Amino acid sequence: MNALNTAAAKDTRPVAGVLWMLLTGAMFVAVTAIVKHLGEGIPASQSAFVRYALGLVFLLPMLPSMLRTPLDGRAWWLFSARGLVHTFAVILWFFAMTRISLAEVTAMNYLAPVYVALGAALFLGERLRLRRMAAIGAAILGALIILRPGIREVSSGHLAMLAAAVFFAASYLIAKRMTGQVSAVVVVGMLSITVTIGLAPFAWAVWVPMTASQVGWLFLVAAFATAGHYTMTLAFAAAPISVTQPVTALQLVWAVLLGAVFFGEPVDLYVVMGGSVIAAAVIFIALREHALNRSTPPATAKPPAP
Repeated sequence: MNALNTAAAKDTRPVAGVLWMLLTGAMFVAVTAIVKHLGEGIPASQSAFVRYALGLVFLLPMLPSMLRTPLDGRAWWLFSARGLVHTFAVILWFFAMTRISLAEVTAMNYLAPVYVALGAALFLGERLRLRRMAAIGAAILGALIILRPGIREVSSGHLAMLAAAVFFAASYLIAKRMTGQVSAVVVVGMLSITVTIGLAPFAWAVWVPMTASQVGWLFLVAAFATAGHYTMTLAFAAAPISVTQPVTALQLVWAVLLGAVFFGEPVDLYVVMGGSVIAAAVIFIALREHALNRSTPPATAKPPAP
């Protein structure tokens, strides 16, 4: 038994896990910063479509595995449903990025894993324990601190981000239903394909000419998002969720700094406070899930990146 424990300890590399997760956070914040930099010059649906279309190049190594996987009618239905809700989530996220600050988008993006925890209880029959209910309540309080309805105007960007978090949660709940039916490679690959198809008509309806520079920036968005998901996987492989999960809260710090330094956004203490409350709730839910089922990576492990 001691030998087994020693081997497990050697397989755990906490410093590497933290470093990989720090890099993951930097990648995802880079995604939001580039989209913010592009601004309103490109319609949200067009930006999203180009980002996903360019990102299809990263699927090439996955194609052999995807083509060898037989899919039944139920799998196709789930892939289509997930692609549809994720399409709306991405459009709303890109729209919110042009209307509200980086810090607000980052903070409110943490709501998606909270909605996943709530949806898993409502629709997947998972038990909603008292501690998880308290964490969900804390996250809602954090959102109210950010929005401050009745005290300041809640803009279209805030509403878009609230809706985006709901659609992202629905997407990941569907993905959770698909767990065990097909490989992770197929799940990721089919999401990229179905979202690209789903975004196409929305992009076509508002299409405007693009410069080579704009296309290049959107390719960087695709590259950073793909790299972020890869480094996140390396982080989870290197260290337990209890080590890597708290690092994700630093994304809010990076977003606040980037917004202030590069985009002239004032530091809103209410956004920092509310985002910290939401991030703490997400971390608590993830750690509880990990403690309850150590063999299954928690659905709330990371806020999604478009």
